[in-house]
Amino acid sequence: MSSGDDPTGPELERMSREELVELGSSEDGVRVVAQEPAWRSADARGERRSRRRVTLWLVLSLMFAGAFVWGYLFWPSTYVPPDAPGHTAYLFYTPILGMTFFGMVASLGTAMVLYVKSFYPNEVAVQELEPGPSPEKERFTAAATFAEAGEETGFGRRSMIRRLGLTAFGVVAGVGAMIGIGGLVRDPWKEGDDAPLWVTGWRSIGGETVYMREAGGAPTDIRLVRPEDIDPNGFVTVVPFRESQRGNVKELLEAESSPDNPVMLIRLPPGTQVQNLPGREDLHYGSFYAFSKVCTHLGCPASLYDTRLQMALCPCHQSQFKITEGARPIFGPAARPLPQLPITVNDEGYFIATGDFPDPVGPSFWEIGRGTE
Repeated sequence: MSSGDDPTGPELERMSREELVELGSSEDGVRVVAQEPAWRSADARGERRSRRRVTLWLVLSLMFAGAFVWGYLFWPSTYVPPDAPGHTAYLFYTPILGMTFFGMVASLGTAMVLYVKSFYPNEVAVQELEPGPSPEKERFTAAATFAEAGEETGFGRRSMIRRLGLTAFGVVAGVGAMIGIGGLVRDPWKEGDDAPLWVTGWRSIGGETVYMREAGGAPTDIRLVRPEDIDPNGFVTVVPFRESQRGNVKELLEAESSPDNPVMLIRLPPGTQVQNLPGREDLHYGSFYAFSKVCTHLGCPASLYDTRLQMALCPCHQSQFKITEGARPIFGPAARPLPQLPITVNDEGYFIATGDFPDPVGPSFWEIGRGTE
């Protein structure tokens, strides 16, 4: 083969890695300006120290990853008031996730930096590039150059570092995937008693009565609501309560902190004209109406109530809901009325829920995909 001919594919495949590297260096315009060995690999003792340092940081990265996964899955995350038992444990949920995630990524990054500084040769090279795709010859020579670089850095023969490094990268990628799509592992659109988008704490379980309990205060302070507790044109925020929960601080806290449980129990002034939406004619009790406090736009708390105009207001994006017209939106980006809770008063004189919300609670986009099959 003459010096002016480019080797073809079969000829390139028969060439050794050293020949390919020499061919690529001579013809691809690469000029090595300066080169010196890795500063920590000049002797065997220094190489062993560097290897131990890199291994230590990779092990630390895996330990932090394990701690993050444990905290993400098992550390209590439900909000607990400062004066309630167990507040300290819940308080550290976010810091634990933040510190362990930072430790995982920082340790892996430190290991990468140490490995490069310890084992990669220091080389300065200059190459003039031409536009357009690379020819077949350059693809072969580039692959051989990368292989030679891997041989020089010793990544292939340092099996412990290679395995730990690949494992750490895989674990970090897995943790990222868990954070990103962990909430979608379960089908969010399925229906049933355990479907989080379609059921709330107001559903009756085993026929047990679901009372309306005034929100706020200590978890064990059970304040059930009667009609006489609310003045005309007033309202109170309520959450579900079952007698089986009495004395169970954990269940009481979960009932109050669950984002789709808070309800506005409103008493309209006497003589107020009300236009109930179709299908909602029998959900109220006299002049008492109960609506979800979760805005149907993006889930913010629609917790401001204008007693003069009988409107609920969401402070996040100013959606307004006309209570006397079935809490339909009359202003702002919300496109769906606030779900109405069916209520009545039992023989003891307490407000109770006669069922769960007939409509899904929260942002309208949660309904995407429902009934499309």
